[in-house]
Amino acid sequence: MKMLLAALLVVAAASFRAAEAALPSMAVGVNYGANADNLPPPKDVAAFLAAHTTIDRVKLFDANPAFISAFANTPISLAVSLPNSDLPSLADKQTGLDTARAWVRANLSPYVPATNVTLLLAGNEILLSPDPNLVLSLLPAMRRLAQALRLEGLTGVRVTTPHYLGILAPSDGIPSNARFRPGYDTKLFPPMLQFHRDTGSPFMVNPYPYFSYNNQTLDYALFRPNRGVYDPNTKLNYTSMFDAQMDAIYTAMKRLGYGDVDIAVGEAGWPTQADPGQVGVGVEEARDFNEGMLRVVSSGKGTPLMPNRKFETYIFSLFDENQKPGPIAEKHFGILNPDFTPIYDLGLLRQSSDSGAPNPSPNPSPNPSPKPAPSGGGKWCVPKAGASDTDLQNNINYACGYVDCKPIQSGGACFDPNNVQSHAAFVMNAFYQANGRHDYDCDFKSTGAVTSNDPSKLRELQIRLLTGRSKPWQCRCSGTNLESTSRLKSRKRWRSKLLPN
Repeated sequence: MKMLLAALLVVAAASFRAAEAALPSMAVGVNYGANADNLPPPKDVAAFLAAHTTIDRVKLFDANPAFISAFANTPISLAVSLPNSDLPSLADKQTGLDTARAWVRANLSPYVPATNVTLLLAGNEILLSPDPNLVLSLLPAMRRLAQALRLEGLTGVRVTTPHYLGILAPSDGIPSNARFRPGYDTKLFPPMLQFHRDTGSPFMVNPYPYFSYNNQTLDYALFRPNRGVYDPNTKLNYTSMFDAQMDAIYTAMKRLGYGDVDIAVGEAGWPTQADPGQVGVGVEEARDFNEGMLRVVSSGKGTPLMPNRKFETYIFSLFDENQKPGPIAEKHFGILNPDFTPIYDLGLLRQSSDSGAPNPSPNPSPNPSPKPAPSGGGKWCVPKAGASDTDLQNNINYACGYVDCKPIQSGGACFDPNNVQSHAAFVMNAFYQANGRHDYDCDFKSTGAVTSNDPSKLRELQIRLLTGRSKPWQCRCSGTNLESTSRLKSRKRWRSKLLPN
């Protein structure tokens, strides 16, 4: 009986772990570094992320125009960075604002709003610098940048800066005992946190359990079963180092009266390779850490002191970077190979081929023909009632990068009715049909819905009312295709060449 009970407990524990590890597709951001000689072009990266993953945010370590423009007309938002060395000139009382406006005009204005830049990062981990002038320049530079963005009309871009966890005073690892370092807690962070509160920007930190673990705390760092760390002040038991680090930051902020300011995770990840003999590094460890982190930041689970919250988060990193200096591990934080196949599965891929590898060449041909709707499919994508014209126009701009939109252009067979709602219905459904009719291909930031009612019938009625036609409309404009009777045979030949049997 005892053996049977023990066996049942083992099976139950294994089932719980499998269920816990099975992540739903969740939106998250990634750091996109390019210190490598084997990476695909930025446009290919942007197209792949937009079409084949649930990644909806990308953080850049500079303001490279080739990277910023690559994400134009995609649903992915960008965080763009300034170099640390720029901050002193931006902080200057006399000329800093003019310098900031010039930087915004040169580096952001040409690309926004086509590219959805939502964050501007003033340097990276500035407080690691031994240069006191650079540290003192940080907050004034952030203020000038925020003012410059307002004056240049880029009000959707928020300003923040990523911090390393060394901003916290040394402590015993109990989250409720955390506080900012002496000096920082009185002179730097109170006005900086007030800036974040005033501007609605997040306080960004880089929590890295990888840089804090040892052999004894490996399970604690990787979200694996462990005894945990008990916090006697809050009566909470922490079984995750990441949770403890996040709650330590929150505690330090709350001590200063700023527990209401949002926290964003600028970097966090785990390498898949390291120097020989290093314990706790590999594909399984990287997957366990990032899966656990995703459950905290993206599912709404939150942390013990911040339950039911989501956190804007950027996994480190998108690709391995074989040109980075330093230890082997620094080169191997990536989650995707250069051919877009996953190094390990985090549930972020929307679809993959039978071999498990996503299509490495997602860019459509310059003038692709829209795929015909599979016969008997019975599913269409339509705009949700209440979706704004602005959102629908954004959907049109995005989807037209992947499907043929000539039918809704002036003179096209599906131009009428000439309104955003009708054109969006055509384009959104064309995109949905072309990508395999998955529900997520009709999401469009929650402005699309799948229906079993053929929208072309409603459109046909609209056309008859507008044109006075009494015979059936010959062109199906439900967004699946432009299916005139004179072209059916050529479409069938086209389909037989491109679609699997």
